Amino acid sequence: MKYLIVSDIHGASDSAQVISDVFKREKCDLIICLGDILYHGPRNDLPNNYCPKDVIKILNPLANKIIAIKGNCEAEVDQMVLDFKINDSLNMEINGLRCHLEHGHHLDSFSGDCDIVLYGHTHIPDNSVKDGIMFFNPGSITLPKNNSKRSYAIWEDKIIKLFDINGIELDTLKY
Repeated sequence: MKYLIVSDIHGASDSAQVISDVFKREKCDLIICLGDILYHGPRNDLPNNYCPKDVIKILNPLANKIIAIKGNCEAEVDQMVLDFKINDSLNMEINGLRCHLEHGHHLDSFSGDCDIVLYGHTHIPDNSVKDGIMFFNPGSITLPKNNSKRSYAIWEDKIIKLFDINGIELDTLKY
């Protein structure tokens, strides 16, 4: 299967539109959203094109294609307006690997049995191995930090590719 992996939309309608466009153009099967969907958060500047109501309108039609994880900026009201379930975290198999999905703000307490951890929160892409477990963060599609770019990833078969929002490949993880 082919997955579009995104994190930290923070209410930016242009980012939600990129997600929708890439999902359709690349013929992905599912979208994995690793949290912070609607609210920009008190530590972040207001993103350009901040319009959570438009994000809702763009993402809700894709509800049956979205696996979403709760971020530290999610609130109860977010679940009331989104047509897809927001999970605290998930363990699932993806392309033959045991995966743990979480936002990342509690990553320091993670102690699970899996092959790869997909997370967001830091707004910085990560492709690392710790204690034999792969950790992958697609960065933020809206508010990148540490001189990274607005980014997303596509995971197909045994390859995860990181792209900037213009579709330029930034990194490749093969396993």
